[in-house]
Amino acid sequence: MNRLLVVLVVACLLMTVSCGDIFVRGAINPGTQSAAGTVSIVQFSASSGVSVTIITLTGTSTTNTLNFCGDQRTLFPVDKQVQINFTPGQPCATVLTVTLF
Repeated sequence: MNRLLVVLVVACLLMTVSCGDIFVRGAINPGTQSAAGTVSIVQFSASSGVSVTIITLTGTSTTNTLNFCGDQRTLFPVDKQVQINFTPGQPCATVLTVTLF
């Protein structure tokens, strides 16, 4: 994907060299993150028009609390091990994939 993007940008630059001015615009992609562990707590909260699913994952020596947009309770069964890929955001992250183990 990144290689294709570089090729497209270079091609655009080469095509516009004779035009005089070159403008390049874009957005910074925050990327995706992942987390894994055993689901210990699942809560749902809705206030001020924002609904958030709050989950707590426990691991061998860590505990993570994550906030996901919307009602995602069905994706996180308690006492199951999960791997979550998500896009961070404020006030909540967007779930991309959840794998149960």
